[in-house]
Amino acid sequence: MINKINLLDFDKQKMHSFFLSIGEKQFRVNQIMNWIYKYYCNDFNKMTNLNLLLRNKLNNIACIYSPKFSKEQISLDGTIKWSVEIGNKFIETVYIPEKKRSTICVSSQIGCILKCKFCSTGYQGFNGNLSVSEIVGQIWNASRIIKNQTGKKNTSITNIVFMGMGEPLLNIKNLIPALKIITDSSSFNISKRRVTVSTSGIVPGLEILRSAIDVNLAISLHASNDKIRNLIMPINKKYSIKSILSEVRKYLKTSTANHGGVTVEYVMLKNINDSSNNAKELAVLLKNTPSKINLIPWNRFIGTNYESSSYNTIENFSKILRKKGFITTIRKNRGKDIKAACGQLAGKV
Repeated sequence: MINKINLLDFDKQKMHSFFLSIGEKQFRVNQIMNWIYKYYCNDFNKMTNLNLLLRNKLNNIACIYSPKFSKEQISLDGTIKWSVEIGNKFIETVYIPEKKRSTICVSSQIGCILKCKFCSTGYQGFNGNLSVSEIVGQIWNASRIIKNQTGKKNTSITNIVFMGMGEPLLNIKNLIPALKIITDSSSFNISKRRVTVSTSGIVPGLEILRSAIDVNLAISLHASNDKIRNLIMPINKKYSIKSILSEVRKYLKTSTANHGGVTVEYVMLKNINDSSNNAKELAVLLKNTPSKINLIPWNRFIGTNYESSSYNTIENFSKILRKKGFITTIRKNRGKDIKAACGQLAGKV
């Protein structure tokens, strides 16, 4: 496998260039992508509509390699969390089944450099960006496992969310080709409206994303003003709320994936950001930004003194926002018993 080209790193355009470079016809691209993404085949010898000469050529120079899923944990609510080996480090990938959809929560980095105070991943430090194949390979492996469990011919995955470990827009170089693979009809074929990139608000990354691909956007805001956000999210000292929302509005102007506006994620922290005044302040802050607000009960992890807001506090916060005309939901805690819920991913085995 050393020095071999990993075809999971290639979106369709790069796959075309690769087959041209080895003197092959372009129809081979659809054949190979069909084997990889429809049949989850990673063995060239089993690709029976490729001639023997091509199979041998591919065996010599290429591979289809995804990172190993080394440990599986299953929650009482059906959520599955996998520990994924990346060299001598680990990331985590989560599968969330629901009645009408099923979601893969994907990691984009090993750890995270942002050090948000309420997130377990940030306490692990930063150990590098994931490659395209390491991002795509999470979905490929998870889809293959779920397909085998359900017995369905096609994958049962309907939604992809970049809400796992890391800040996606700090790995924009590999994020964009991964998104192209996810949404391509020749590969996973998931609608751009069902692919969500969640970001803490990396303004230059938002600008690059806007010019490259249209997907659903979520902003991890978590505060109603810069003072609170500076306290819990150090990145806000570099990219203020005002600058983030300005770039978000530019993104929304050209996007057809963000039906109804950007999703604003807001973790509820007791006595930090959960007062009635915070709710009213948030409504004013977002009045010119089409948005849906997702309130997230905070999930405890070792090493921090934060507490989650009470149910009554969260419900009151939600009512204030709804009265102001915002679509507001309270996120269900899925996979909490296996530390697979929002903010709990740590990449530890």
